[in-house]
Amino acid sequence: MTALIKVALILFTLFASTFLLLNLTGILTVELIEQWLTQAKELSPTYMGLFVISLLFLDLFVAVPTLTVAILAGYFLGHSYGFIAVLIGFSMAGMGGYCLSRWYGGKLLTVLIKDEQKRDEAITMFQKHGLVTILLSRAMPILPEVSACLAGMMKLRFRTFLSAWLVSTVPYAFIATYAGSISSIDNPKPAIFIAIGLSGLL
Repeated sequence: MTALIKVALILFTLFASTFLLLNLTGILTVELIEQWLTQAKELSPTYMGLFVISLLFLDLFVAVPTLTVAILAGYFLGHSYGFIAVLIGFSMAGMGGYCLSRWYGGKLLTVLIKDEQKRDEAITMFQKHGLVTILLSRAMPILPEVSACLAGMMKLRFRTFLSAWLVSTVPYAFIATYAGSISSIDNPKPAIFIAIGLSGLL
């Protein structure tokens, strides 16, 4: 169990460091994301949707404020199209993290856990309890990406991973985009209250 927690914490730290770095340097801020989405909408709703998907997929490599992006997607695209774009983006990030870690995570796992017995124990532990981790992953920022990478690294069955990922992601994306769709510049309260409530509930 200790070995599994060690790997999870290292992955969490790596993802968190990208978020802190981008925020401290001002390369990627909420204001900048909102500005980009506004410009994308002026071009075409299709470009807007593709940009939302790209941002959420980028979250796999660089920590992006996904809840904010999901709410803004609902605001700019409306609930239905925003939900579809956000769900595709979340799914691509999850499957990308799983596949990359499934293919290359074994080498990293060998480096992080040198003892073969402890490695086997970590893999067995995640295969038994990883489903719960994925289901609850939306409770915290960065945790979804960590859980997707762990699932691939620990060789959890893809069907099991994808089912748990969608169960946790679909309601989250639906509620977040709905919050954005019923909000406006003059009345941002629905988005604020639902974002706080969603985070608190999870």
